[in-house]
Amino acid sequence: MSPDEWQAHVTREAAKEIGKWLEARGRLDRPIASLRLTDLENIASVAISRFVVLASHKIRDAPGQNPELENLLMW
Repeated sequence: MSPDEWQAHVTREAAKEIGKWLEARGRLDRPIASLRLTDLENIASVAISRFVVLASHKIRDAPGQNPELENLLMW
């Protein structure tokens, strides 16, 4: 998977997790402006968590092949 393809994959996966979070709280149909700061913080946390999981899997599956991700997650 090219870096661009991986970025698109991570973005899609993060968006899915955000959608799940919003849907579970009955907020999927609300405008973004109606969300509270805590909602936005939780959405960011969900997206970041998904990125960390996917990056960890990528590092595990190809050790030494993704030094930027390794540095980011091991920092």
